[in-house]
Amino acid sequence: MNFPITSTAGHQGKALVVDSDLETIIVQDASGRILGDMSWGEVIERVLTGDDAAFAHCRAYPRAPLAVKVQCTTPDGKKRECLTGGIGGGGLFIESSSPLTLGTELSLEFALPDRPLEKLKAKATVAWVRHKSERYLLFPGMGVQFVEIDEKAQRLLVKLVEALNRGRNHNPHKPVTHFQPSA
Repeated sequence: MNFPITSTAGHQGKALVVDSDLETIIVQDASGRILGDMSWGEVIERVLTGDDAAFAHCRAYPRAPLAVKVQCTTPDGKKRECLTGGIGGGGLFIESSSPLTLGTELSLEFALPDRPLEKLKAKATVAWVRHKSERYLLFPGMGVQFVEIDEKAQRLLVKLVEALNRGRNHNPHKPVTHFQPSA
């Protein structure tokens, strides 16, 4: 099957070719020249693991590894206590062995280490999912993107990420900071 790409700017004129005999997806240019391919196994694995690095180009804010407790509430009122694996001005990575599905809306409440008594609130959606550990370093979970966050809260996040990244640049082997706010 040949699927011409007609609506994605920058990729128009190319085509995705699904070769069921070889179990491969091929990308061709307008003249039919093969630009690259990927096995179905690779595609399935990438979808199931989620690839955090694949989204770095579309982030508007820098990120830093940091573990803080976050309370997640789904639209149906189900609450989860979770731990972040990274933070940024545009969202969080929430570690979870059972991540929610893409597009799930969440209400979040969390505190930053330098302001443990100040609860920050945001609304977010699940933007990407990693279903299993990757390279023994990356935990399963979900990347959530803020869709509504107070400007002050976002500034505090950005400022903290900048400080954490400055500190990590001095010692790149520094482990993730784990923080559990007192109640």
